[in-house]
Amino acid sequence: MPKTESPAPAIDFALNPLNRQGHKRQRAAWLRQQLAAEAALFVPFWQEKPFILAPLRNGEGRDTGWLTQAQTKPLRNAAHAPLFLGINRNAKPLFAFELADASACRDLQKLGAFEDLRALALAGDMRAAELGILAQAKALLHWHRTHPHCARCGAATEMAEGGYKRRCPSCSAEHFPRTDPVVIMLPSFRDSCLLGRQKGWPNGMYSALAGFVEPGETLEAAVARELEEEAGLTVRAVRYRMSQPWPFPAQLMIGCTAEAESRALQLDGVELEDARWVKRAEIVQALAGNHPSLAVPPPMAIAHHLIRHFAEG
Repeated sequence: MPKTESPAPAIDFALNPLNRQGHKRQRAAWLRQQLAAEAALFVPFWQEKPFILAPLRNGEGRDTGWLTQAQTKPLRNAAHAPLFLGINRNAKPLFAFELADASACRDLQKLGAFEDLRALALAGDMRAAELGILAQAKALLHWHRTHPHCARCGAATEMAEGGYKRRCPSCSAEHFPRTDPVVIMLPSFRDSCLLGRQKGWPNGMYSALAGFVEPGETLEAAVARELEEEAGLTVRAVRYRMSQPWPFPAQLMIGCTAEAESRALQLDGVELEDARWVKRAEIVQALAGNHPSLAVPPPMAIAHHLIRHFAEG
């Protein structure tokens, strides 16, 4: 597996340590061997919520409810086909599967619970590596649940390559998991940055602006377009900073900064309810939770890290 630098600072869902074995999972015999391996581990999901073990003692944090072959076999008849996630550092193959029958999860709930992944990240008591693995599993399971038919001919498709492809037996079309790129950007002007809010957010909550990348568009162009459309802002010097998988349901958040040419704003009134320029000193206050009227996203969100990056200069 090629080595890559971990994102800095660490961002939830972005620290997945698995070797996904992309060159091997294409071989059906190899996948069958991994699925049958005595060392294989499986995490069940129910309605896209992963199984999480109850902590043994208060304050110890929660762990993913990995099941062994023996524990998993009774559940297989009431489950969709397991998806291959990768090989962990102990050379164990890891899989995820979605339970299809509510009765199949009753016994498991004696040991733990099926938890919302966003709530798990917000709680902050799980290891970053586990959150990354669960994000991968959730995004894949969601794609398989929502794309069971061929987009070309409408026939039912079949899972292939451990879950990283669906193949149509009728017209031979191949379909691949969907990931939607989203630019999330923090424009600045001198010692201030621009934060916005949408309707329905908690009082005082402001965040970085964001929008989907459109076909035929560069990341830099998407940042400039979204800022102009939503806030009437003209920017230059767009720079990539960091990224984050966001499995709600399947986005890749691409964090950028930009330099505004002026502080003049013209809000669209649709995407944004309000936007304001905030000085660096106020950002420091908000990050510490001491600002009287401004709140920023928690550390689980890439917006938090972009804002902190600005606060730290």
